[in-house]
Amino acid sequence: MQTSASGELKNMTQLECDAVLLDLDGVLIDSTICITRHWEAWARQHGLEVDDVMQVAHGIRTVETMRRVAPHLDIEKEAERFTALEIVDSEGVVAIDSASRLLNGLPKDVWAIVTSGNRELATARLRWTGLPIPRTLVTAEDVRQGKPAPEPYLVGAERLGMAVEGCVVVEDAPAGIEAARAAGMRVIGITTTHAREELLGCEVTVDRLSALRIAVGDGSAHRVAIQIESIKVPGT
Repeated sequence: MQTSASGELKNMTQLECDAVLLDLDGVLIDSTICITRHWEAWARQHGLEVDDVMQVAHGIRTVETMRRVAPHLDIEKEAERFTALEIVDSEGVVAIDSASRLLNGLPKDVWAIVTSGNRELATARLRWTGLPIPRTLVTAEDVRQGKPAPEPYLVGAERLGMAVEGCVVVEDAPAGIEAARAAGMRVIGITTTHAREELLGCEVTVDRLSALRIAVGDGSAHRVAIQIESIKVPGT
């Protein structure tokens, strides 16, 4: 434990693993403004309460959000139109601080992005923000059941050729955390879109991506060590 000049207590935790699987929106990319804008427009179009839509929208596939809030619509067509609009809209989509450093510190064969968005949208947002496109990218089209089902993270581990117990997931949404834990993986939660008390079941929860550092092993049991700096203000 270290004390900074401001009186903050800094504690360093380390998780060793063989692979790191990361959610995209809310973990590596801040697309909240863009996503909210599209859901607000869609909700108004169909006479729905925006708050009701936003309560379920984060962390799950578009088609599943629509099924929950408007099952009377032609969901497949609605989701297709919705995503087509998102794909051409880069306004308000930015890389989260330290995302590039974190990804570039990982060997290409030990990390994956596992997102509820579709492939074209995910690659467009990665290109807009200048982040690397991973060798392993699991998207909405790759699974029959999206988060919170474990299938997306199980597919990610399989494509990386890693055992689930050797994987660590970085997530910002309860649905993603539930998916990762159901897959048998450890989870680092990040409070970019949800409060800390909503991110249940994480090994560690941090307030910012910059709290994570990557150290690559040299032939030890695990290839990657994630060093996690947590900060506590005395009296809180």
